[in-house]
Order: sequence, then structure tokens, then C-alpha cells
Amino acid sequence: MKSDVSSLMKPSVVAIKQQEIFKFNARAKSIPGSINMTVGEPNFTTPEHIKQAAIKAIEENKTHYTVPEGDHQLLSAVAKYLHDKYNLNYDPATQIIATTGVTEGVFSAFNAILQPGDEVLIPSPSFTIYGPDADFNGASPVYLDTSKTGFKVTPETLKEVLRTNPRIRIFLLNYPSNPTGVSYTEDELQALADILRGRDVFVISDEIYSELTYNFKHVSFGNILPDQTILMNGLSKSHAMTGWRFGVVCGPAAIISQINKIHELATTSITSITQYAALEAYQNGYDDPEVMRKQYQSRRDSLYEGLKEMGFECPTPDGAFYLFVKIPSGYEQDDVKFANELLEEEHLAILPGSFFGIGGEGHLRLSYAASMENIAKCLSKIEHFLKNHKN
Repeated sequence: MKSDVSSLMKPSVVAIKQQEIFKFNARAKSIPGSINMTVGEPNFTTPEHIKQAAIKAIEENKTHYTVPEGDHQLLSAVAKYLHDKYNLNYDPATQIIATTGVTEGVFSAFNAILQPGDEVLIPSPSFTIYGPDADFNGASPVYLDTSKTGFKVTPETLKEVLRTNPRIRIFLLNYPSNPTGVSYTEDELQALADILRGRDVFVISDEIYSELTYNFKHVSFGNILPDQTILMNGLSKSHAMTGWRFGVVCGPAAIISQINKIHELATTSITSITQYAALEAYQNGYDDPEVMRKQYQSRRDSLYEGLKEMGFECPTPDGAFYLFVKIPSGYEQDDVKFANELLEEEHLAILPGSFFGIGGEGHLRLSYAASMENIAKCLSKIEHFLKNHKN
């Protein structure tokens, strides 16, 4: 065997780089006493009734394989929840799969759809898994810079990029957005759908933050363009269940049946205990997200106003739990250098915006999935840092 074993591996895998977010977080964790405002997960615990449902399942030895798409009672509960919350109408027998989080859902959908030479349209800045997932399948990510349009895709820019890139097979839409927190109104979504309708383009709509929407009611793209939309959602953010790894993929039966083939190969089925916890969340956890959402909104407002007073600019987040702020003029605009020096000098970890792709340069992402105490400390540390670094 060759000494360089990587030369024997799949080139598209070898080409994938470790995500900068993970490397930066590892550095932050190595600094004692550092305050971490990078974390993309709730700082709440899973609601007690959900944990108890999982414990009961273990005690009753419900620890065996389930069918690959997910327990049918669970899928029925998912369908009812999505209908009650968002007026979505999915047949639990043919149009829903339970996946190992949205991450696996996106991976399985990309693998089922993409062929070498295809393109994936990704509004940027964006969450960091989408581009590598496209590369892995021999497709090319097409990044659409949204920094000049309020971090939203406009009908005009969408129409133009589809015209100039005829091999786009997937439009990846994530809202409320990680990293910017912006979302779309129903009218804005309808305008995008008017451009997409009838094209041979799948819309993968990652709506994992749908329950954490502040300024207006969340409208699902699955309602706007149902025949072309593959909806991704789950419980990680809404019910503080990141470690349970539960997601759902929903869409037309002809699409879901093909994605399920990849899902079977990747996982066989997700853990039975997670499914019993998810069943409890979907049946009896309707109000769980609201308790968290109200606290996130208070934290958002506190962090937003504090940063605004220091000269940072950003859109008011419509949802999720992130601020994506522009470094004020008069200070170092290299966001990676800014974040590294802030970590070294103030022991405060926030992420460089350029980690999230085109349009993120000169920005920083802060997570307000943190205590009010840490938000206050964060603002104090940034204020002190700015005083020492003004050009």
C-alpha cells in the first residue's frame, strides 16, 4: 500500500477541509475562563417531560430497530404538528422521513439529487455544511452574495443567477438564517416562488429555526411551492434537543422515496430512544419553544442595543439566535484578525463572518444562546477591546 494513503481515497473527500468554526472553537475551549459566544445551540435543557419519555422507553426495553423512515406513530405526530403550526399537509406514510438531524437530511437529499456537473445555489453568508455537501457529490456550489440586499435573496438576483447558471439543480434556502438571523415574509417567499415555479430546480428549505421567529409568523416554503420543495426541520433548536439528533425531511412522495434510499444506506434508522423522545415533543411539547423564544428575544434586544451603541451595524434578526454585525469603521476590518485578537486579549470568542463565506468579510457572528450575565460580560469585553484598538 502507498505511504500516502490519502492518494487512494476519494478525491472529493480528501479535498474537504476541516471547518474553520470547529478549529476556532477548539482554541476558545483551550483558554481557561473564556466566554464563548460562538455556540449554535440552545443553552436550555431538554424539557423534563421529553427526557422522562426517553427514560420510560429505555425502561420498557424499546431499544430495537425501527423502520428506516421512522416509527409510523411518530411520523403521524410530526405531520399533525407541522399542520397545526404551519398549515402544512404531509402524508406521514409517504412524505416524511425521520433523520439524524437536519445535517443528515441535507446530506441524504444532496446525494439523492446531485450528479457531477450540477450546481447548487447557496445564498451567502451561509451555514458551512452546504458547500462541502455539494462538492462531495461532484457538484459545484454557486454562492450568491446577499450582503448588499439585507442578507436576503431578491427576485431580481434569483432570476439572473438562474439565467446565467442553467445547471443549478438545487436552491438551498435557510431561514431564519444561520448566521444572519434574517427571515422572509410570505410576500417575499411568494416572489421567489414565482421565479422558481416550473423550473427543474429543487428547493431545499432548511427551516430548523422556524419556531424561533420574532418579528412575524413563520411561513414555510413547503406551503408556497409544495411540488418542488424539500422541507428540513427538527427539534434541535425548538426543543433544545441538539444532542438527540432528530430531524425530519418532508416533500412530495416521489422525492421522499428516493431520499429514503440514501437515508437507509447511511443510518438504517435513527435511534429508537430519540424517536420516543421526539414523539413526546411533537405530541405534548407544542408550547415548549415559546418559553425559550421569549427569553431569546430579550437577549437579542439586549445584545443588539449594546452593540449598536458601540457603532456596530446589523439587520435586526427576525429569528434564530445570532447577530451578524459589521465591524465599525475606524477599526481593523480583517474579521479573522479581529476575532483572534479579541479571543487572545479579552478571552471572548465570537466567530469571524468570513467563515460563513462570500459577503461575510468584515463581519462577526455572535450567538445570544447565552445567559444575560454572559451577554453583559461580552458587551463589556468588546467595549474594552474597542478602546484599545481604534485606528
